[in-house]
Amino acid sequence: MAHCISPGAEEILDKEFPVLDKGFIRLVDYLGSDERIVQSARVSYGAGTKTVREDAGLIDYLLRNRHTSPFEQVVLTFHIKMPIFIARQWVRHRTARLNEISGRYSVMKDDFYLPPPEDVAPQSSDNKQARAAVPFESVQAEEIRATLSAGQKTAYDDYKKLIDKGLAREIARVNLPLALYTEIYWQIDLNNLFHFLELRLGAHAQKEIRLYAQTLFEITKKVAPYACESFERHILGAVTFSREEASELKRRLKNAQEPSELDKRALEIFEAKLACV
Repeated sequence: MAHCISPGAEEILDKEFPVLDKGFIRLVDYLGSDERIVQSARVSYGAGTKTVREDAGLIDYLLRNRHTSPFEQVVLTFHIKMPIFIARQWVRHRTARLNEISGRYSVMKDDFYLPPPEDVAPQSSDNKQARAAVPFESVQAEEIRATLSAGQKTAYDDYKKLIDKGLAREIARVNLPLALYTEIYWQIDLNNLFHFLELRLGAHAQKEIRLYAQTLFEITKKVAPYACESFERHILGAVTFSREEASELKRRLKNAQEPSELDKRALEIFEAKLACV
């Protein structure tokens, strides 16, 4: 089995892609590509590499039918700089390997996230964990940003004073706010990365982590473009129905007066999927 090289990925290795005001993502290393996915899938019956079109078709079939193990053969390693409040959401995804900069060994940098005015919004009236769609007026937004910035400066100044007094770094850091930037090395296989992206590209994810997810996805497209195209088609762009909802859709399609070819195809898909329930 040949070593897989992705020309697109080679072009962006170690390149920093900026996110937020001071953050970034860079692809440090990768193992495998679209080619490795099809090699892995075909090993069971010994078929060699096919044409590019056939490879793309096989990848699409695998993802559409949730045959996920071949995608685990592709592994990506990222270096990411993000605010701590994003990192705390990030580590909820436990199917990855992570190493973070340590405030016990290192003096933390004076890097804090300050949201832009358009993201300074009140609490949503119908969502307990999100902000409203309409931000504060510009004058009020700037007052809030000034308060945030002043709090960050005070916290860091106090931290530095404690360090200069000789206090242990592991204690001096405890009052630093969640806006402080941290850095991680994050390694994950493509199947679990897709699961991360499915959740963090969603409308319910916090905007800041969505921006990181969008950049991650653009980088991943360079490593495995056909797999990413299938992911967009069958996961990001798909809708899941309950058994009852699917049965009702099937009933309505069957009862359509003049079903279109699309309706007929949808009915075939529903019947095939319902047969597996």
